[in-house]
Amino acid sequence: MSVSKRSTIIVEHLRKQQMMDAISKGKRLDGRDFNEQRPLEIELDVVKKANGSARVRLGDSEVIAGVKVETGEPFEGLENKGALIVSAEVLPTASPHVEPGPPDEETVELARVVDRGVRESEMVDLDKLVLVPGKIVYTIFVDCSVINADGNLFDATSYATVSALLSAKLPVLEMQNDKVVDTGKTQPMPVTTVPISITAVRIGDAVILDPSAEEEACMDARITITTSEAGFCALQKGYTGAFTIEQIKKAAETARIKGEEIRAKIKELTKYGQ
Repeated sequence: MSVSKRSTIIVEHLRKQQMMDAISKGKRLDGRDFNEQRPLEIELDVVKKANGSARVRLGDSEVIAGVKVETGEPFEGLENKGALIVSAEVLPTASPHVEPGPPDEETVELARVVDRGVRESEMVDLDKLVLVPGKIVYTIFVDCSVINADGNLFDATSYATVSALLSAKLPVLEMQNDKVVDTGKTQPMPVTTVPISITAVRIGDAVILDPSAEEEACMDARITITTSEAGFCALQKGYTGAFTIEQIKKAAETARIKGEEIRAKIKELTKYGQ
């Protein structure tokens, strides 16, 4: 082992011990309260060639989501609904721990959790994305790229996805002589609600919101709870540890309250409902 590598391991061990000591005393190394999120910044229309896009910065974590609209065949069993697909990638430059190549298990999980929150909330009315029932439907792709990974990519990616969909312009397509024709007009995405995910992790006996990368390195368990205006719509438990029933109840109530705050911010930014 090189001297530099050995030094890095020693520093990481000391930093982890420092974090555990601070959390045991009710503190976080970055000065936040346990239920305090990092600053959230959202920028729209950052990818000009996309049908909709958003850049989200949650602390130092940064994600760009782009919406691409195509046509295709409906999914089997969902012949009268449009298709929505969320994908994610973590760029090799996002973290020194990321290697080039196909998505690993964590990246696949990231895409699935974000997709589930959007899908289970029924954010997009897929019934309105059908051109020819059973044959041709709108297919909505949301491609998410993690530019910088510094913890809680679940929420950062979810906020980017939701913001991109809310700001997206759907091309108005028509069937003419059995062919799909772009009329050159656009319309808003048929959105019915605004899902917001909130992620918390357990470190020892403490449950903290919006973990940084350093805090995730010390976590025993993770939970992501997604709410919409109608209530709870998705939950994903991650990592190997467990939560008590009381911890889950508290996390759920926190997700509801914090979700309302972030939902209001995203609605105002995207002018949803105005």
